[in-house]
Amino acid sequence: MKKITKATYLKWYEDMFFWRKFEDKLAQVYIQQKVRGFLHLYNGQEAILAGALHAMDTEKDRMITAYRNHVQPIGMGVDPKRVMAELYGKGTGTSQGLGGSMHIFSKEHRFYGGHGIVGGQIPLGAGLAFADKYFKRDAVTLCFLGDGATRQGSLHETLNMAVKMDLPVVFCVENNGYAMGTSVARTSKGTDIWKLGNGYEMPCGPVDAMDPVKVAEALDEAISRARKGEGPTFLEMKTYRYRGHSMSDAQKYRTKDEVAEYQKLDPITKVRDVIKEKKYASDKEIKEIDKRVKDKVSECEKFADESDFPEKSIMYDVVYEQKDYPFLSHKVD
Repeated sequence: MKKITKATYLKWYEDMFFWRKFEDKLAQVYIQQKVRGFLHLYNGQEAILAGALHAMDTEKDRMITAYRNHVQPIGMGVDPKRVMAELYGKGTGTSQGLGGSMHIFSKEHRFYGGHGIVGGQIPLGAGLAFADKYFKRDAVTLCFLGDGATRQGSLHETLNMAVKMDLPVVFCVENNGYAMGTSVARTSKGTDIWKLGNGYEMPCGPVDAMDPVKVAEALDEAISRARKGEGPTFLEMKTYRYRGHSMSDAQKYRTKDEVAEYQKLDPITKVRDVIKEKKYASDKEIKEIDKRVKDKVSECEKFADESDFPEKSIMYDVVYEQKDYPFLSHKVD
């Protein structure tokens, strides 16, 4: 694994703090109705992405996830201004404003969504890995899913095929405890989701996903296996979301005290504490990072606010049309 150095910790802190503040701003403008529809925030889960990016080769590896998908493309290299503009529905967004919150996408940066259907991305992630194996490309796909998606049949079908075909894919369950609002304990007798991998004789295990170091270590091992042609891995990233499932979630299934306890494990605070303990940066330098992050978020907001909405005609440009469709032209006697 790439060494975890002073530079790594400083990057982790700045990246995770930016992702947190970026989404805090999204929550604010959502209330102002500048962002419409659903909005699923990643607050509390940032260590997963930070650790994943450290273990990946972002020049060739791919990432695909569900609808809690705003900060992942930023981590993969997408301009955050374009991500925010997409959430605003503006023409300068990643999909010209037509995808919105749940469908951020960038083929250029190897980020394949953003999928609104629960579990819909799982077989697609295996498909990306199959293409890499078929064309002998030295790439690995990280396929993220929530704990709620583990109850979908598509997961089990995909695990079976992926392990049978030794596909270069790593399945990462971001278990934040409650899916849409129902705890894992209420949906299954077994609460160790990672053990599902045992049913397919697939390497599997739990990961402390509130710590980017633990995430990086686990994913480095899994990615290395996949790159060597040894097949997929199934990991349960044990994490916690500080906000509701979406902005419309009343969160009646948990107490404020429970959230407060998990906030003591905040990955951003954990990384900042290491920086201070090892004297990687002074308090003044940390404040400078904080200011830089907040200024960057303000730039994103300004860009999204000032961008124009797309022309209505664009909607017709992205709809598939086949003028000589045989069913329409065929005459029935």
